[in-house]
Order: sequence, then C-alpha cells, then structure tokens
Amino acid sequence: MRTNRPVGITGIGMCVPKKVLTNHDLEKMVDTSDEWITTRTGIKKRRIAQPGTASSDLAVSAARKALEGAKIKPEELELIIVATITPDMPFPSTSCFVQSKLGAKNAVCFDIGAACSGFIYGLVTAKQFICSGVYKNAMVIGVEVLSSVTDYTDRNTCVLFGDGSGAAVLQPVSSGGILSHYLGSDGNLANLLYLPGGGSKNPASIDTVKNRLHYIKMSGSEVFKSAVRIMTDAATRAVCEAKLGCKDISLLIPHQANMRIINSVRQRIGLPEEKVYLNVAKYGNVSAASTIIALCEAVDEKRIKKGDIVVLVAFGAGFTWGSIVIKW
Repeated sequence: MRTNRPVGITGIGMCVPKKVLTNHDLEKMVDTSDEWITTRTGIKKRRIAQPGTASSDLAVSAARKALEGAKIKPEELELIIVATITPDMPFPSTSCFVQSKLGAKNAVCFDIGAACSGFIYGLVTAKQFICSGVYKNAMVIGVEVLSSVTDYTDRNTCVLFGDGSGAAVLQPVSSGGILSHYLGSDGNLANLLYLPGGGSKNPASIDTVKNRLHYIKMSGSEVFKSAVRIMTDAATRAVCEAKLGCKDISLLIPHQANMRIINSVRQRIGLPEEKVYLNVAKYGNVSAASTIIALCEAVDEKRIKKGDIVVLVAFGAGFTWGSIVIKW
C-alpha cells in the first residue's frame, strides 16, 4: 500500500579506524610533501584499517550506533543497503555479512556499487521502499576500506584515500525528512576513474598483479573539472525540486574528495563558508562513506538543528552523481 508519509533519517552512526596516516608519513613512502598534498587537496590525514579488517566490520560498528539512535533492534530492520566499492569479497553481498553480524534476521539485503555517490543512491532507494509501504525500517550504510585498493607507490592517488563507515536508519516520520533528490550517471566517462583488475574483463592473474591492475586508476584533472560542474548542477537541481532556493540551505555536506573541488562548488552555488561542512582534512576521500561520516560529525558538533535544510551532494566513478535535500 503506497503512503505519502514523509521519510526521514532517525538514527546515524559512524566508525573510522584508529590508525592515522599523515602527510608526513606519506613523505617517507613516495616522492611527495605535506605542502604539495595540502595545497592541492586540503587533506592532512586519513584513517587506515588494520590488515584483515573487512568492510563489514566497519559497517557493523556504525550500524549499531545508528540502531541505538533510532531506538530499534536489529531484528526490526526490514532492509539493509550497503554502498561500497570495497566489498568483503565479490560475492555474497557485503550487506549479507552485515546482516549476519548484526543479527538482523528479518532484513532483505543488497549492495550498491555507485562509488562516492553510493550512500546517496542508497538513501534514495530505501526511501522508495518505505514510501511504497513495503518496509518501515531501513538501514543504509556507506563503507570503504580503500587502503586495500590504493597503490602506495603512486603518489597521485595514494594521498587521496582513506577508510571508514557510516550508517543511517530511515523510517516514516511525522514531518520533514527527505524533500527531494537528483541522481545521474555517465558511463562514457568510466575510464577516468576505475579499478581495472579482478572482474570478468581482467580476471585476477599473475599479469594483473604484476601490472598493478588491482589498484585505483584516476585521471585527476579530468575528474576535477567534471566533479565541480556536475556537483554544482546536482545540488541546485535537488534544491529547486524541493521548491527552495540556495539561500534556504542551512548546511551543504559535499562529498569530501578535495578541498579545491568543494570550494569551487560552494562559490558557484553562492554559499558562504560557514554553510559548508568540511572534514576532508581529517579523513581524505572515503568514497561511499564520505557524506554520511560528515553528516554524523556535523550533527555531533551541533551544526545541524531541527528544521534545518541539509543538502548532501556527491560525485564518483562511473561517473555517478547524486544530491538529496533533507529537512532535519
């Protein structure tokens, strides 16, 4: 039975590994410097999971906190969506491992591979299930162990990525909640940011390992230009869809990939610095976990209060992009 009842986020949680990899640490690993990294990316640190840590391990820690915030038990969950490009293994879905570890025996589980846009894709997908009346309690998790696919001999990419997770419980709410969203994709640009090895096109072999095909490859300057243009457009479209203006935005939470991208997007939208949340310096690019980690920290820091208009926007490999407007 379809329902028009609003859908909102009722519980959130995050988990980042304890180990910190600083720019000064990277200076000892590749030909780079703290000044070079900071100037070009704004990143100072990133979190790195211990060897043997799976994405599901980080996801479960964040999920438990989100369940506590929503005041529901694991067995009340009816849907678990995990957004990740670093699954525990090619199959089964990482969400199934999360379900088992949580004890969420009544949940339907699947993964989303939309890279940095994955968490927003997950929110939009979960909202449809709740709006249609199929489910009432859904969880969306963004999680990455990008250190497992980062080439620490490539100075252009190894400075960018980190590990972490965040989770959100979605339920029907009495008012507010998700007001609008906008999603997009362009597969013609897939070759600008990708991981070539390990799939059906380039199955794992001695040659794929030797040629370092199991690591992230990126054309940085082209990704930068596309990200600025598309994130600006995506955020603006979602705000317009909600019948709001940019002046109504209380806080913009962009994908934390690069400080220069974020500043360019902010300027194009016309927002003052205080209306944009930043934590890229602390965590670097955590792909699908980026926006939810930032949302958790913004709430903890009381940057968001009831009734605020919060906009999440992201852009990632695929290319994929998405934005969502939430009345908190």
